[in-house]
Amino acid sequence: MIASAIYERLKGRFGERVISAQLDAKDPSILVDAAAIAEICAFARDDTALRCEILSNQSGVDYKADGAIEIVYHLYSYTHRHYVVLKTRTPRDNAVVPSVERVWKSANWMEREIYDLLGVMFTGHTDLRRLLMPEDWVGYPLRKDFVEPEEYHGISTRRESLLR
Repeated sequence: MIASAIYERLKGRFGERVISAQLDAKDPSILVDAAAIAEICAFARDDTALRCEILSNQSGVDYKADGAIEIVYHLYSYTHRHYVVLKTRTPRDNAVVPSVERVWKSANWMEREIYDLLGVMFTGHTDLRRLLMPEDWVGYPLRKDFVEPEEYHGISTRRESLLR
């Protein structure tokens, strides 16, 4: 199934909760309402025409100028050999999105990484805690306005560039 057909199927089922689509992009994507992401993902997995069994990647992007963080879901169907990219947006100052961990267990660590590096809270996640940064780390390193501290527990975080 091509991206436009997947968009029409999702739009027909979820109406206004499927906001828009970029179908002419290299990786076509569909923007959906954040509150509906878990329900839409479950449908994409269970619907016989879509059957997206795999969440192959989940990532986040900070759009500081827009005041939003975008969460990107790469779904793949082994059954039908098609893929779709779903996107959702949440405000930077209250970054909350429902977890899709109950839809695909692979979301567990991917959501933890997004939480750790961008500060997005995934409601319904079973174990949302830091994954890469120390538990007492302050801030989210992938946010565009993050400023690295001079030191952490007395250890300097400054280092000379290895590229010179």
